Order: sequence, then structure tokens, then C-alpha cells
Amino acid sequence: MFQRTQLQTLLARLREPPRFIQILAGPRQVGKTTLIQQAEAQLPPGSLLYAAADLPAAPASDWISQQWQRALIGGANRTKESPPYVLVLDEIQKIPRWSETIKGLWDARPPNLHLVLLGSSQFLMQTGLTESLAGRFEVIRLPHWSFAEMRQAFDFTVDDYVIFGGYPGPASLIHEPERWVRYMQDAIIEPTISRDVLSLTRIDKPALMRRLMQLGCIYSGQILSYQKMIGQLQDVGNTTTLAHYLQLLSAAWIVTGLSKHAGDQARTRGSSPKLQVFDSALQASLLGEDMRTLRTNAELWGRLTESAVGAHLLNTLNPTMQITYWRDRNKEVDFVLRTPSALLAIEVKSGRQTRAAPGLAEFKRQYPEARTLQIGTGGIALEEMLATPAQQWFDAAKHLL
Repeated sequence: MFQRTQLQTLLARLREPPRFIQILAGPRQVGKTTLIQQAEAQLPPGSLLYAAADLPAAPASDWISQQWQRALIGGANRTKESPPYVLVLDEIQKIPRWSETIKGLWDARPPNLHLVLLGSSQFLMQTGLTESLAGRFEVIRLPHWSFAEMRQAFDFTVDDYVIFGGYPGPASLIHEPERWVRYMQDAIIEPTISRDVLSLTRIDKPALMRRLMQLGCIYSGQILSYQKMIGQLQDVGNTTTLAHYLQLLSAAWIVTGLSKHAGDQARTRGSSPKLQVFDSALQASLLGEDMRTLRTNAELWGRLTESAVGAHLLNTLNPTMQITYWRDRNKEVDFVLRTPSALLAIEVKSGRQTRAAPGLAEFKRQYPEARTLQIGTGGIALEEMLATPAQQWFDAAKHLL
């Protein structure tokens, strides 16, 4: 049983009187539906109704009301002592004007009915939840699977995790690399773009969006200005469009652009982004390289290792943390984590260098309050890094200075 923390959180909320709509939000293929099945197995029999709007043709707008009536019937004979009845609606954002319908039903709900919404894109939160349903929901985030979860479930080594990442669906295919690549592209990447991005928001240049997704994943770990991206993409689009599309890809848990750490917010916002995938499998599956030789290609292995660390940090950040990068002329730090009370600079090394990275030393000189951490050769083992949530490294770094 995986995503254990999220499962216990969900069960605790479902066993108390309904006060908020529960949202399970995360990337495609990370086990949101499986988590519901695990929760149902621990609830009294017959107390949960699951319905999915993810059909070939989008259901009509009255689909939500129909499922609501089914839930009311299912919970009608429950006593005050019975646990609340649970209605789970999957991919609800595909229903026209869904948030307005949900708001009306929720505000007139009976006292014993829980509502759980599942969504594979943050658009679910960015649209209806932050508009019609403001103040009526709680979010349980399901990120990509951690190294510890993939190791326990599929016996992944740390090298496996760097290449094949935290998607449980294709994990059984890693010894058939061609099938694994096809699964990643056909069952994860393409549905995310076509069903979570292109179908849920207006995209004037869908071909540019797809090429940006590919560029962002392949060049994960590199700093590219928007002008350079336009040159790489061979498109006449402008930087504003490109920045907007990158934000949409970030909302879909594909690739994001990290800002440069600077002394003021204006300089941070105006910096060239450092591309970073949310899972290193996205990069590996689009490189066009033989999976069996990636470990022996020092350059590609270094890029994948840095992507895996960055993805781990993104997936384990808490709401108080911000992730950026830092560069000053020819000196660079891969990742900078900030909380309201602490600053942590992280450098990833996969080569033979054993001395402290010069970028870390310069960062420490400019920001004496910062803690520093080197991952890989000469520092903390990569396996240890990937097994430890981002927050814990702030405390650990105190003893490593």
C-alpha cells in the first residue's frame, strides 16, 4: 500500500463530519483512483460511490446532479451513528460549468454526505475551485512516487529511479525499454497534453505548446532564455506566449521554469528560467537514446541525475518553501531552497570531483546565512538524498557545514 500518508489523511477526513470538499490532485498515472479503492476497503461496506466523467464523449451538464441523487439514495438509510456516505467524482473538470453545479449541491448538502473530487491537473484548482468553490475545499496532493515507494513496490535501484522515475504504471516495463518509452509517450505524456492542457484552456498555438513540452523535458537542468527557446523552437511566437505555455505545463506537472535566486523579487521574476521536469522519466523518455546506455553516457547521466534531484525537491516541497537556482557569471548552484527562516544551496555532482563545488563557496560568501549541501561524489549519497524529503535537509545541513 503506497501513498500511505495521503491515504491516512483522506481516511481521517472521511471519518469526521463533512465540512469541506476533499480534492485529490496530482499528475496522471500516480494512483489517485487506486488510493480511493484503498480508502473504500477501509470504510464500511456500501458507503462509497465512485463515478468518472472521463468518457470518450463528455457527459452532459446534468451528469453531476445524477450522481448526486444516486449518493443521496445510497446514504438515505444511514443512521446518525453511521459514518458519512462518500461520493467520489473523477475528472469532473470535463463537465461544462461543473463548479457552479457543485457549489449549489454542496451548499444544500445533507449532514452525512462527503464529496471527493479527483483531478489530474492543477487546472482543476486554478479555475472552479478558486472561483465558485473558494473556501469550500481542502486539497490532498499526490505527487509522483518517491524513490522509497518505487524501491519498495518494484525493487527499483537508485539508477532505475534516475532513468525511469516515479510512475508506477510502466514500472514493470523497464526491462523492455522500447515498450516503456511507448507507454510513457502514449499513456502519460500525450493524454496530459491533449486532455489536461489543450482541452481545458485556450491554446492559440498547440503545435508550439507540444514543441515547448519536448524542449523543456529534453533540456531539463539547463538555463534557457525565452529568446533562445524561440530560436530552438523555430517559431515566431513571443516571449509572453512562451512564458504562459510554460506555466500551463507546470500546472500539468510536466515541466516548469525555475527562477533565479536574487536579492529582490523583480530581478527574480525577470530572470531566464532553468528548465526542470517534475519526473526524470519525462526527460529520459524523450531523449531518443537507448535506455540501456544512459548510465554509461557521463553527460546524459549527469543531466538525468540533476533532473531526478530537482524533481524530488519539487515533489516534496511544503507550502512554505520556494525552489530557485543561482548563477553569478561562471559560478552556479543547481538548486536553492528558501523558507521564511532558512536558505539552503544544493549542488549535484555525478562526476569525480571531490572538492567542494566553487559555486557553493561563492554562494556562501554572498549569503553567509545559507547552508550548503553537495549531492553525489564528495558529498551526500544520491540514494540518501532521494530518500529524504526536502524539508529534512534544512535540519540535516546544520550538521554538514
